[in-house]
Amino acid sequence: MAVTVGKRKRVSKKSKLSWRKHSKVADIEEFLEEQREDERLGGPLDQISDDQLFTLDTKPDETLISTRQQRKLKALRPLKGFAALQPHTNVPDPIKKRNRVRTVDERRSVIVKQKELENRKKNILKAKEVNAIAERRLNEIKRENKEKPDEFLHDIWNKEVDLPIKKDQWAEPITKVHNLRNLGIPVKRTLKDLSKKKSILPAVEVPHPGMSYNPSFKDHQNLIKEIAEAELKVIKDEEHVKRVTRDIFRKVLPKQKESEWLIEMSEGLMKVKDEIDIKEEYEDLDKISVNPPVQNKKKTLKQRRKQKEQLALEKKLKAKKMEKKKIGDIHKLKVLQKHLEHMGKKQEKLQEIRKIRQEKDRIKPKTLGSTKFEDLGPDFQMGEDISGNLRGLKKEGNLLLDRFKSLQKRNILVPSKRAHKKKNKVKKYTKPGHKEDWEKTVAKTGNVAKRK
Repeated sequence: MAVTVGKRKRVSKKSKLSWRKHSKVADIEEFLEEQREDERLGGPLDQISDDQLFTLDTKPDETLISTRQQRKLKALRPLKGFAALQPHTNVPDPIKKRNRVRTVDERRSVIVKQKELENRKKNILKAKEVNAIAERRLNEIKRENKEKPDEFLHDIWNKEVDLPIKKDQWAEPITKVHNLRNLGIPVKRTLKDLSKKKSILPAVEVPHPGMSYNPSFKDHQNLIKEIAEAELKVIKDEEHVKRVTRDIFRKVLPKQKESEWLIEMSEGLMKVKDEIDIKEEYEDLDKISVNPPVQNKKKTLKQRRKQKEQLALEKKLKAKKMEKKKIGDIHKLKVLQKHLEHMGKKQEKLQEIRKIRQEKDRIKPKTLGSTKFEDLGPDFQMGEDISGNLRGLKKEGNLLLDRFKSLQKRNILVPSKRAHKKKNKVKKYTKPGHKEDWEKTVAKTGNVAKRK
């Protein structure tokens, strides 16, 4: 049966879509795909020799090497960052003389490399290499001194740990605390000076023996005496404030005040008037110049010579005076020695006074805020109020307030005042329907008018 071959159809292949539609390139694509697969596998099989395809295993694949040698071999491999610069296929590069970025080692000069080799033979190393060797040695020492799982080199129950920072006289207490906390050592056990309390006062103070429910006569009298002295001091301070503020002003009647004000305001008016008249009289005299004009005359040689001689004489006299003073000071050595001894004794006394004051200040509460600490004072009872037994005991003070003040006194809480909320003033007024007249009429009639 004969196959009729029709006339070849002429189609435009101008665009990419029409080219793909009407061109038959399947056989070409299959050929190129086979070629790419051969390249991926190492080339076509008919061109590869048997030695390249097959190998004889006479030795083990993995040689047993140490981890250190493995690291060295790994260091010789190219970096992963340069993987993008290497070819991905076995197809040779069509451009043979392609520009390539040289490595750091290739860019180095041959002379520099040779000089480094010579220095290394003479044991002359760079600072970086010296530091690397020192760090390597330190790491080796640490590795050797490191505790093994079955070894116990130090006592964990030892309370006293000798650390250099504790004995360092230049380090501040805050620095010591910071370092010891990071080491995991409790600060209270290691540093006594840092574990001191903020206040030397005990949590619960021992009360005065006169505050007992059945005190002795002497103890009770001593307590009352102390309280009376404190009260007298407060009264004295209040009187002093009144004396220097209110009492320095005198009481004056309104009429007397007006008369005094007029006298005070008119003081000095006549004097000013007289001064103005005198100035007007002497205005014409000021215009006339009495003194001759000033002329800058140059000094003569004789005057300059005499001036120099005078300065030299003053210097000589000053030097003589200094020498005389030195000789006088030598004769005054005993007096100076006594003066120094007197000053030393005075300083010692001042130091003792300062120490006593510091001890007193340690008991006093510190200023932690704007509000000053106010002590409530001791609770006491007069002689007639003392019961003598616990059953008839009268309550004095507040336990919660006492504990609150104790915390403030020991610098644990900041002294504060009780917060009072300010209430708004209510404006009062009477409504027109609630006047007194209306209430009177209601009271008389007994009826309440209905509001519209």
